[in-house]
Amino acid sequence: MQMTGPQGQKIEAILFDKDGTLMDFQRSWGPWTAWVIESRSAAQGADKNAVAQAPGFVLTAQMFHPDSAVIAGTPEDVVTILQPFFPANTPQEIVGWLDPDATHFTPAIVPGVKESCDVFGRLGVKQAVVTNDFEAAARDHLELMGLAHLFDAVIGYDSGFGGKPAAGPCLGAAGRLGVAPEACVMVGDSLHDLEAGLRAGMIPVAVLTGVAGAEELAPHAAVVLDSVADLPQWLCS
Repeated sequence: MQMTGPQGQKIEAILFDKDGTLMDFQRSWGPWTAWVIESRSAAQGADKNAVAQAPGFVLTAQMFHPDSAVIAGTPEDVVTILQPFFPANTPQEIVGWLDPDATHFTPAIVPGVKESCDVFGRLGVKQAVVTNDFEAAARDHLELMGLAHLFDAVIGYDSGFGGKPAAGPCLGAAGRLGVAPEACVMVGDSLHDLEAGLRAGMIPVAVLTGVAGAEELAPHAAVVLDSVADLPQWLCS
């Protein structure tokens, strides 16, 4: 079976964002973020509520606001937000806080992801992860979710191609896969993901497993799906 895009073009590779696309963003990062904010604020003498408010995080609910800059941002973006609250700490130290340990962080996989990726693998379609997280962290998360073996490449913001919404990470992934950009689908839950895919000349597909709504994503996507679980049906129909 050959997979085709909305204009009938052959699809040879699928690129996936990680947080909010493969991994449930709020369930995975909410509890860990609350722990980091509370523990670091206590240790450094910062106001935990002010620290939480800056990146758009609700401590009591352990959830991010939909417009939080952290959701689609890079670790450098997070450091820029947090630095004013921790003036005695270097940017490098704050970056180190963003690398979660297994004791406090448990990535929650989006239902149906593994089954969908298995389908694409059987069809011979190449798969990659393109994330604004660290590449090493992304690989660790994929291992913890039992997905690492399904991907032919993992591109992080520190992999040498820059971060989304620029086209570089998507083009870098296509290059590593040996596939033309126009034969790729870029799947994500944020405008950063869709914009990166569009700039790279790929087919942008939105999923609703992040915090953005369909009305925000639809103008920038070829289709809006509930989750990655619906992707095989859309591409193989």
